[in-house]
Amino acid sequence: MSNHERVSDKRGQVVITRFACPSLSGLFRLMVLHIHIKRQVRRQAPGFVGGKAVILWRQRTMLSITLWRHLDDIYDMGKVNAHIMAARVPARLGIQTSCGIYSYSGDWRAIMFGTPATSADPLVAAAPSPTAGVAGADLERKKHHELAH
Repeated sequence: MSNHERVSDKRGQVVITRFACPSLSGLFRLMVLHIHIKRQVRRQAPGFVGGKAVILWRQRTMLSITLWRHLDDIYDMGKVNAHIMAARVPARLGIQTSCGIYSYSGDWRAIMFGTPATSADPLVAAAPSPTAGVAGADLERKKHHELAH
């Protein structure tokens, strides 16, 4: 794969970035920066599902865990100016970073127990069933009818 080739994967993605800070002040600065960037990403990257920062205080480390609908959506981070500018900050503060991207592997029962099971990728919204509302309405009518009699 050349440096200019864009990889595509339609499975849901989890990105984990580890920030190992040399000081608590660096960790605090990073936390504030992360909040600001997350707002910008939410506005400018439609495939961003959500994210959470996990702080490991004793280790002065932050794990940024973000969820994405597809791998292609992660490329939208290149359109978020706040992220582009912030990507330079860790090196200036002496913060060591590492990052990995994890793809949806399949239904948990199939992965953990070898059970033949399939389910939809939880990071990708399923198309609404045309009968989903009908079943719920029928159930409500049945409950109402049972209560009335």
